Amino acid sequence: MTGLKAEFINKVGLVGTGMVGTSFAYALMQRGVATDLVLVDVDAARAEGEAMDLNHGMSFVRPMQITSGTYADLAGSSVVVIAAGVNQKPGETRLDLLQRNADIMRTIVPQIVHYAPHAVIVMATNPVDILTHIAATCVNVPLGQIIGSGTILDTARFRYLLGDYYRVDPRSVHAYIIGEHGDSELALWSLANVAGVRLHEFIGPGGRSYDQEKMSQILDQTRNAAYEIIKRKKATYYAIGLGLLTIVEAILRDQHTVLTVSSEMQGQYGVENISLSLPTIVGKDGAEEVLNLTISPDEIAAFQQSATILQDQLAQLDRV
Repeated sequence: MTGLKAEFINKVGLVGTGMVGTSFAYALMQRGVATDLVLVDVDAARAEGEAMDLNHGMSFVRPMQITSGTYADLAGSSVVVIAAGVNQKPGETRLDLLQRNADIMRTIVPQIVHYAPHAVIVMATNPVDILTHIAATCVNVPLGQIIGSGTILDTARFRYLLGDYYRVDPRSVHAYIIGEHGDSELALWSLANVAGVRLHEFIGPGGRSYDQEKMSQILDQTRNAAYEIIKRKKATYYAIGLGLLTIVEAILRDQHTVLTVSSEMQGQYGVENISLSLPTIVGKDGAEEVLNLTISPDEIAAFQQSATILQDQLAQLDRV
């Protein structure tokens, strides 16, 4: 990037070069929204190898600088994505795994903030909501500067499945999954629509219309999608890589895009002291405003229950 003025540099950091992190890096490289990408991993050789592999495709995309390095090399980043974490060991409980990843985040996040104090931090490591909350509360940064990928992928899956059912482009489906990125997530059926028409009134090609049983199946498919993919190919990474790209692009371009990212709750629907997903305006400062939508009483109750489940898990953490 020789000769590029500093004010035109969009630098992105990535901590963790596993399949999720590198799927994001590959998508970012092709989109052309960043000028610089720095890969950081505890396995420095892995990060270096990934940088080499990506750079070998540079003649096929818009120019950018891709390097590997240390936390110090994240200085000047506008965004840092965290896709680092450990896998579950034999005999280890989910809570044990959560404790280990929580300890890792308490090490990683302060180093990122030390070298890139103004970077928006985007958490991708699971369980994303609890780790986002731990990250946001272990350093002193403005509200919204640390966010999680949340239910952005669940929302994308939900829209795809609704679009497939109604036989319309999923980009014309406006529907949200909120709450936990996990089993207690919920669909905002009261607001779901296709091109502004509520689902129960919309008629798709061939007369495809609302069917309650099919809608319930679609929500079940959304919740269980990751399990089904993992059963077949051991992991999921392409779609979340694209989801992370969407978040990062919204930040770099200050797009004010509404996305279901996870952020610290400040009393929304009576919930606080945990991070959860709600439709949120995302721009250069991260989560700029969590939208206060008019949703049904049942949806509010389900959202509060999702929060309670995560708060209980968070409370157990340091007892392990």
